[in-house]
Amino acid sequence: MTTVGLLRPEGHPEDDYRRIETLLGGEIRVDPVAYAGPGADMELLAAGAERLRLAAADAVVWATAGSSFAEGFEGARARARSLARAAGLPASSTAIGFAHAVASVGAARVALASSYPPELAGAVVRFLEDAGVEVVGEARVPRGLPLPELVRAADDPRAEAVLVPDTSVPGVAEVPGVEEAAGKPVLTGALVTVWEGLRLAEHHGAWADGLGALFVRRGPRDVWEPGM
Repeated sequence: MTTVGLLRPEGHPEDDYRRIETLLGGEIRVDPVAYAGPGADMELLAAGAERLRLAAADAVVWATAGSSFAEGFEGARARARSLARAAGLPASSTAIGFAHAVASVGAARVALASSYPPELAGAVVRFLEDAGVEVVGEARVPRGLPLPELVRAADDPRAEAVLVPDTSVPGVAEVPGVEEAAGKPVLTGALVTVWEGLRLAEHHGAWADGLGALFVRRGPRDVWEPGM
């Protein structure tokens, strides 16, 4: 059994995480711990990480896109190192996961859909570009739009994948159909967060037919690249 521990903001829905856990089968468990208060409060995050360690998590992911992107690429890496020390486990964040996931699906140019305010949306773009990902399209959309509308609003013919980073946006069940309509991978915050935890735990070959391009069956050499 591989357990992915998530530090998620209080109030963010768990439904997508439960669906991912179910579709990945009985060998993978997703264990979210909610925290209240400022998103980047290291004391709160360290306490949650300790709870996950005691619950036998194999890796910890800070499951918030906005706060983790806002720290910048190097800041996010420093935060992950601090979490790893606090938990005594491999640690990462949703933002770092997006950099890895984009590479995993073979994309270099992406389109971005978000409902973030301009300053935070700009931080997401800068983060991705610092990670070597070119953002060729961006749509700032109202909160509450369903995933298909988000993807249609953001998609760009030059993009090789569409990113919907907000972990509070549901829609994992719709990913396969949206990818078919767009003709390219669609990476959501929830999918990337769990995938990043599995990457850290070096769980090779996790796949499911209902989770889109990020979880398609691959050869063993194509799945994880530990150490990034």
